[in-house]
Amino acid sequence: MRYFSFLILAAVLTISACKSSNKSTANAGGMTTFGEDFKVAKVLTYDQLLSQLKPGKEMEVQVEGLVDGVCQAKGCWMNIVSDKNPNADKMFVKFHNYGFFMPKDLSGKKVIMKGKAYVEETSVDELRHYAEDEGKSKEDIEKINQPKKELKFMATGVKIKG
Repeated sequence: MRYFSFLILAAVLTISACKSSNKSTANAGGMTTFGEDFKVAKVLTYDQLLSQLKPGKEMEVQVEGLVDGVCQAKGCWMNIVSDKNPNADKMFVKFHNYGFFMPKDLSGKKVIMKGKAYVEETSVDELRHYAEDEGKSKEDIEKINQPKKELKFMATGVKIKG
């Protein structure tokens, strides 16, 4: 009986720990907020961020960008791209303390994010994991064999425009 009670307790704790905290709120102006609500002020375009971010530095900013991809497993990361320069690097976005996730169908929409921009090297294992989350083929995943320096963003809040 004690063992059975322990299994039930463990199952309840596991289920509650796996629930995603994906609270969103609708704001004036037709924007939906995920994570921390914030007042939109001094927003940089993605291209402005690219020109201002210096190697080895971090920037606390609000930035607007175009969503190019979202984790299809649970929405736990997304890629942001320039809507003006198709050759600009992508920015990999994660969410502070995995406190919220984005809708999986967000590609093609504009967002305003608040958080920290920085450059970091991503390991081969992590790159392969993200490629798998994105639904890439096994062959494409196996081609990943070098770590990559990437522009990253740790978002505390995200507003979806329109």
